Amino acid sequence: MYIYNVTINIEDEVKQEWLTWLEGHILDVLNTGKFISAKLTEVLVEEEMGGTTYSVQYTAKTKEDIQKYYQEDAARLRNDGMKKFGDKMVAFRTELRLINEFYPTNANN
Repeated sequence: MYIYNVTINIEDEVKQEWLTWLEGHILDVLNTGKFISAKLTEVLVEEEMGGTTYSVQYTAKTKEDIQKYYQEDAARLRNDGMKKFGDKMVAFRTELRLINEFYPTNANN
């Protein structure tokens, strides 16, 4: 499995509007068919620049699926957010490869 991670810092005055927009954006990305799931998390760190930081983690079956997303969909979908929030947000992207997942052996946890 592969994870396409997008980390975004958004200015607080537009955060609620952005979060509402982001829910639809995540569904648009998933509806490209390149990803099988997505998680939205808040990064629990205080940024010197202010604002609030979030991470969206899209799970893909293959690295090729992520590459197809870049080639076929990324520019169009990124532009939607940049038009609306471009000067209020900073984003960076990383790709991760899942090596293994671990779970507790004690079912009471």
